[in-house]
This record gives sequence, C-alpha cells and structure tokens, in this order.
Amino acid sequence: MKRGEENRVKQVIVVTGPTRSGKSEWAETLAQRSGQAVVYVATSAVNPEDQEWQARLERHRQRRPVDWRLWEVPVGLSAAILAGQATDCLLVDSLGTWLAHGLDQDDPQWQETVADLIASVEQTAATVIFVAEETGWGVVPAYPAGRQFRDRLGHLTRQLGAVADAVYLVVAGYAVDLRQVGVAVDGPP
Repeated sequence: MKRGEENRVKQVIVVTGPTRSGKSEWAETLAQRSGQAVVYVATSAVNPEDQEWQARLERHRQRRPVDWRLWEVPVGLSAAILAGQATDCLLVDSLGTWLAHGLDQDDPQWQETVADLIASVEQTAATVIFVAEETGWGVVPAYPAGRQFRDRLGHLTRQLGAVADAVYLVVAGYAVDLRQVGVAVDGPP
C-alpha cells in the first residue's frame, strides 16, 4: 500500500441531470478530485455511420486528461466495476447508454442484471462515479420501448442512489448533493 492510501475510502457517487446540464463535466471534476487513477468507463458503442454521435464522443475525449485510462464497456458493466482496484476511480458515463444495450432483456433478466450491478458496486474496492440521464421529467412516451427505457432508468438511478455516498443533481450548470439537502423517500424504487 502506498503512502496515503490507508486513509482512502471507496465512494459511490451518482451524478444525474438533464441533457447538457453539465453532469458529465461535474462527474469528471469529482473524478479528478478523488486523487485516484481515473478509468473512464465508456458505455457507448462506436458507430462510424452516425457522425453526430461520433462528434459527441470526440468532445468527451478532448475533455479527458491524457493520463486517464479508457475502458469501452457497452454491456459487461458489472465485471468492469469488479475489475476496479482500490487505487482506481471508475467514471461510468453513462447509465442510460448502458441500459439501452439491455432493452431487449425481459423483466426477470433485467432485474438480474441490475442485481449484479448493485452487487458489483457493493463489492468493488474502487470508487465509482455514475453519470445518469434524467428522462422522467417530460411527457410519458407514446411508445412501449420509450416507457420501458424511462422507467428502468428511473428505477436503476434510484437503486444506485440508495447505496451511494453522494447523489448530485446537476441542472443549468449547478450541482446539488441531494444526500445532503434531501430526504429519502420510503418505499420500493
């Protein structure tokens, strides 16, 4: 163990908010402040045919420090989290993109996937920062897959928030730690 590591405490952090709110930037700031080796866990799949998506990925790449490692993990997120070391800060960006890769799972399969994810978060020695999109503030989607995505992401974010040390809501470029100023809602997610 290196000097200073004996005082390092693993944390689980959820950063959520709407599109273009600054949530990824806030998560990156938290990762830098951790003092740990940052591993950027990208859950998106590269799609060279989608130029707009490639431009988004490139903006994220340009913001990251060159010493951050990159793991591209569109599906096996639980295994990646378990691979994290006590000296690592895993920045998972984003839960919505990861969830989209599992929309074809039926409800029992999805519940098992979520249980595996929660277990990996509880078992890992690494600090883990999740970026999650807030999709439930708008109208109810008119199509089943949209409702399923929105509901699953809301449940998943709530379950992770229950085991997290900090839950940040980022809106209009400002972050608020909901665990500090909020009150937990009783009941199942």
